[in-house]
Amino acid sequence: MEGKGREEEQLSEGTLERVFARLKSFSIDLLDLLQNPKRKRSASASFLSEMASFLCCTPAPALQSCFDYTLFPLLLLLDAAVRCRNGKMINTGEKIGDLEVSDGIAEGVLMCIEALLTKCHLSSVNQMVMILKKLTSGAMLSHTDASEEFRIGIIRSFKAMLLRMQPCSDFSCLCKKSVIPQTAVEITRLNFNHANNKLYGSTDSQECLLAFLQSPDASAVVGHWLSLLLQTAEVEASRGHRGSLELRKEAFLSLRILIAKVGTADALAFFLPGIVSRVSKALYVSKNMISGASRSSVSLEQAILGLTESLIIVLSDKESIHELGPSRADVGTSTESVLDLLRHLPTSLQNQSKEKGARLVHQPIKEDMRGSTNFVVKRTEEWIQETAANVDKMLSATFPHLCAHQSEKVRKTLVDAIRGLLSFCSIALSCSKLLLLDCLCVLACDDSVTVSDAARDSLVSLFSGESFLTEQEISDIFTRLVEKLPKVVLGSDETAAVSHARKLLAMLFYAGPDFLANHLISSPTNAVRFFHCVGLSMSPNTQFSGSFDRLMVTKPLSAGYLLSVAELKAGPRFNMVADHSHGFKSAPVTEVNSYLQSCRDVNNTSYELPHVPPWFIGPNSEKLYHALAGILRLVGLSTNVCSPGQSSSTKLSNLMDILLDQFRKLVSELRTKDFNQEEFHRSSLGQVVRETSASVCMLNEMIYGVSDQAFDASSGFFHKAKVKGLRVWSVKERKDGRNWIIQCIGSVLHEYMAQEVWDLPVSEGGEQDLPLHLFRDVKALHQVIIEGIGVFGKILGKAFAQSGFVHSSMYLLLRKLISSSSEIRITSDAVLRCLSVYSGYTSVGKFVVSNADYIVDSLCRELRHLDVNPHVPDVLSSMLSYIGAARDILPLLEEPMRAVSLELEVLGRNKHPHLTVPFLKAVNEIAKACMCEALELPKKAETFLETLNTKVCAIENLTMDSHVKFEKANGYEKEHTTLEYWEDNMCNMNETRRYRRIVGSLAGSCLLAAIPLLSSLSEPACLVSLDIVENAVASIANVEAAFKHEKKTKAGILKAIDLLSLNELEDREEDESDENRLLPAMNKLWPYFIICLKNKLSVAVVKKCTQVLSKSVEISGGDFFVRRFHTDGPTIWKLLTLSPFHRISNSLNADKSLILLPYRAHPISEEPMAEISSQKIQIAVLDMIADLSSNKRSAVALESVLKRVAGLVVGIACSTMTGLRKSALKALVGLSNIDSDLVWLLVADVYYSLNRKNVPSQPDPGLSGISELLPPPATSSEYLYVQYGGENVGFDLDPQAIELLFKTLQE
Repeated sequence: MEGKGREEEQLSEGTLERVFARLKSFSIDLLDLLQNPKRKRSASASFLSEMASFLCCTPAPALQSCFDYTLFPLLLLLDAAVRCRNGKMINTGEKIGDLEVSDGIAEGVLMCIEALLTKCHLSSVNQMVMILKKLTSGAMLSHTDASEEFRIGIIRSFKAMLLRMQPCSDFSCLCKKSVIPQTAVEITRLNFNHANNKLYGSTDSQECLLAFLQSPDASAVVGHWLSLLLQTAEVEASRGHRGSLELRKEAFLSLRILIAKVGTADALAFFLPGIVSRVSKALYVSKNMISGASRSSVSLEQAILGLTESLIIVLSDKESIHELGPSRADVGTSTESVLDLLRHLPTSLQNQSKEKGARLVHQPIKEDMRGSTNFVVKRTEEWIQETAANVDKMLSATFPHLCAHQSEKVRKTLVDAIRGLLSFCSIALSCSKLLLLDCLCVLACDDSVTVSDAARDSLVSLFSGESFLTEQEISDIFTRLVEKLPKVVLGSDETAAVSHARKLLAMLFYAGPDFLANHLISSPTNAVRFFHCVGLSMSPNTQFSGSFDRLMVTKPLSAGYLLSVAELKAGPRFNMVADHSHGFKSAPVTEVNSYLQSCRDVNNTSYELPHVPPWFIGPNSEKLYHALAGILRLVGLSTNVCSPGQSSSTKLSNLMDILLDQFRKLVSELRTKDFNQEEFHRSSLGQVVRETSASVCMLNEMIYGVSDQAFDASSGFFHKAKVKGLRVWSVKERKDGRNWIIQCIGSVLHEYMAQEVWDLPVSEGGEQDLPLHLFRDVKALHQVIIEGIGVFGKILGKAFAQSGFVHSSMYLLLRKLISSSSEIRITSDAVLRCLSVYSGYTSVGKFVVSNADYIVDSLCRELRHLDVNPHVPDVLSSMLSYIGAARDILPLLEEPMRAVSLELEVLGRNKHPHLTVPFLKAVNEIAKACMCEALELPKKAETFLETLNTKVCAIENLTMDSHVKFEKANGYEKEHTTLEYWEDNMCNMNETRRYRRIVGSLAGSCLLAAIPLLSSLSEPACLVSLDIVENAVASIANVEAAFKHEKKTKAGILKAIDLLSLNELEDREEDESDENRLLPAMNKLWPYFIICLKNKLSVAVVKKCTQVLSKSVEISGGDFFVRRFHTDGPTIWKLLTLSPFHRISNSLNADKSLILLPYRAHPISEEPMAEISSQKIQIAVLDMIADLSSNKRSAVALESVLKRVAGLVVGIACSTMTGLRKSALKALVGLSNIDSDLVWLLVADVYYSLNRKNVPSQPDPGLSGISELLPPPATSSEYLYVQYGGENVGFDLDPQAIELLFKTLQE
């Protein structure tokens, strides 16, 4: 205290004189401004700004001593500024006498007054009345009379004055009775940083300003300022974009401070209806505004808190408990509550009558000595009930909408407001308790973590109380929310639907599992009603709900289409991104190991399961679904809480049966009826399918709620509940582990696998004529069932396969990978990835391989009944091509391949013609896998042979000198002489041999199955068969190459065994007759190549056939095909003479008619092709000739037909057919590698016959000249290329082409 006194003394000595001198100068300038109207406005505004800065920097004690001296001229100037603006336009500066106050001067004065009132307190009531009078006159100016800055300065000055009013030191003063809500504690100390200092005037002043504000004498002033502040906020909101956000914010903030400073129920009760009405109107108006002052989030925050604080002060339980009486007060059972109730009981009837009379506030005094009216109301029980009813109407119209406000701060403020009302006004506002609780439940599921955490804290504190809500009240809330849910969801307001679902979600969570067990699980009637209401809310019919604006938003844009204002207000068009923060998120298990996490990264599990159903397509539909899913997961989780007399599996099974009844109804209806278009319209199949889809969704989510993943997600979502001690959802470890969950999932999967459901069509094209919307409903049903399989796999993890569920579901998922619906294919793909990840596999292929025996067994079983299972070839091809697991399951495919080969024979193709191409595609995938595996076999065999030869050479060196003993060999060499080492080598060789034979056998089977189809008249079948032949031939060639290395390896092993005298390892001789596969296959394949080329189905078939033929000859060697090209070559060369302008006579082919199979009705009619098609075929044949002749291994095949081929090619190269010229030149270059002289003679014969001037001179007299060697032909048929190529080579010669050909060959 002594240090503080010395500080004040130093301040008074050193600073006070300087402050006073400066303030004196400013006061003189102010008075001079009043007397001198011709002073420049800029200079006046400048010195006022300087004065305001000085006041802000000056210590408060120095200003307090000069407060009256400084305030007086400022108030005079303010009064003049108000008078010259009263009723006038802004910035006109009307003269009052000789004075004209501009906006700059007026605003500068208000800045000085605000700074002065912020630093100094008022010393008397009269002083406060005087200032209020000046400020009131300024606050009454409209926006047309005063500038925005002027009106903001008035309100800020008023706020600064209120903030300096602090309670006095008299503990018996009325100011101590004021109630300051928790939300108003901070604002009442704004800009009051020196709160630790002595409150100047708190002991000097004889009058308490707060007590005066709370007295009836100040009620008129308080009411007037409440009205002015609310009116200012309303005016700025009504001005729209021209309204001031800052002014509206300051008005509501000053309103809160005024309410907090008054702080008593008696002083504010009269004004409460007006405050509630006008603030609620401001909140309600903001609902329909998208911008402007009324949409300002800051002003809305202040308005909500102002409304809340006024209600807490007037209708607090502390103030209302005596008026409502003990019967209405919800008094707790604690000792303190009982004692408090006893203290207020009357001791006698006389005292009771006196207490009743004293309980009523005195009647308003009509007039006091000043003639003013007192605004005081009787706060009786009737008045409280009537006021509470009106407040409930206002809250019902505003608070639910504010729960979905776009501003996070507004929603957070709403949470604080609701918590304050429920904590302090639960008795008086008992009629609004359920409304406030609903809003709090909505905010507990908010997107913002800040908002949701605050709301959850509030719910935890409220539900933890013993007397806040009874069991019956919770039951009534639950029933009301459930029954209203379908109506809200199917209504036009999506925001209201999301809010309603979130209410139910949060209420169920904080009500606890015991409530669900007692109210829902133990009552089948309630459970059926609950699932019916939730099913209506989750059915596909919800996609047609919502406003017309939403339907306009979801439709595709047409050309030149512009969004209307309604569509712009409805929200962004393409904002369909999932927001998984609503309800219980499908988050992965927190304890999952890093291996599974890396697998998730590799496999891209962005398709999270459980997934949103396909019919939830609106902008807010995903939020709605997550809230509904959270409700169902809580229901499932409630069955996990053990209760005496009933197991968890029994409780869950009872609920599952209710939902499975709808699925069984669909299956039963499909079994008893064969639907077509007419019967469909008479039945309700479409509605049954949609209801079944909703039931499957609910079943998936409810079972997922039992899992650890859902519990971890719910604990993370409502983590505050666990921190605060609400552990009612904790699940204890059960003795039976997961057995009961496995049993429930098994029963559901058994129902899901009903064949009748999967036989429903998902697209047009069948024999049944069904409406289009049924296909969409069936696709949605299949999607949710497939997603359910993924959910069950996610729940069980590795136990899903161990329980045998993969056997029943894997084949279905592979089948749906080739569905005609892209949505079903995507869903199946995602579920397969999910199952592979949660089963511990790094890829889908490895997951399928590990369960390949189940799949192959199913394939073999269903291949025997293709009439019932026509999808089998598609499943086989999808498993092999899409998953990429063919090469790993080759040993298992021998039996299916035999069945497929039977189906590709004549009788099988005739019985199931529509399955030929699917079976060929499956065989092609097997052939591809065989080729991939066969490519590695020679390399592995060669590597093994080289390693083995090294060891055999080492052993030979050891045994070469008879004096060397094996015991003297070092450890490394000794190891290679042991029985175990060579036994391992023998086993490795036998294993390699076994696998090579499997690959060779499968490749041979593929080739044999595809060869007859080369003569097919179906272009797809012929093309796929050619692919199979190409892959199979390459596979067989590599198998034979590996066999050659294997024979050498076997010889080396036997040699080492003989050197080491290891007679125990004598290898049993095996039959090697089946190892020669390639040439016999080529012998069978060649006739079908010729038939395929004769058929000329299409350009694609001929081009593919020439390519495969060229590769086959190159692989097998040309020696094998010399005789075949000589015999069947004319069929190939005839393709080079194709012309669209003439047809080949049938007499030419009379001796070689086409093969007519017994099941073909008519022979093939050869129709002329288009010119471009003919040229493409000729290009393909020329390319084949170039490839064959360029390779030494295959060029031998053309030696017997070289003259004819060369003649044909030269004729084409010298013709006018420019499109064939490049390919012909390439073919001639290749043929010149076989016999360059022949090619040169054929070309020179044509060239020199047409260019006699360019004939070179005879180099030697003894040699014959060109004219003697190549005499000029009399006719075109005498050219050598025509004589060699045949008479059909009737091409017109082009001199330019001949010149180009000759120069090319010369180069």
